[in-house]
Amino acid sequence: MGTEQVSSRLHRRLVDALYVEAMVLADEARAYFDEGGREDREALEPMTRVAYSCESLKVTTRLMHVIAWLLTQRAVDAGEMSRSDALDPSRRLGTPPHSDPEVIATMPPQTRALVAASIDLFRRTARLDADQLGTPIDSPARAILERLAVSI
Repeated sequence: MGTEQVSSRLHRRLVDALYVEAMVLADEARAYFDEGGREDREALEPMTRVAYSCESLKVTTRLMHVIAWLLTQRAVDAGEMSRSDALDPSRRLGTPPHSDPEVIATMPPQTRALVAASIDLFRRTARLDADQLGTPIDSPARAILERLAVSI
């Protein structure tokens, strides 16, 4: 099996795993921000409540960008879209909304956890997005995968 085939299979598996993770996180965020976090939200000071609402939108925005990007990758893997179409700027991951760590520190624990998880997922997905343009971000895991691909 060639290096390109191994890389393609690894990419497909990674995209599938990230997609499942993104959908689960999106469901958790929806459940918390729509209903579960109501008590948390109501206990906040008025200005912190506004910040809480903004952070819920930022979490949702990050997740929707990730999910859209992952769906594009799945379309490419299924042969429904060309790789060059997937590289169009309109189909790229884009820039995430910024969350101020000082603001996040004022949020309830579950809110902080969801914000952190969405940022982490976006960063990991951004590495894959950057890699498609031939500008991979240095990663110890990438180095191991490259060594494994050469030895196969």
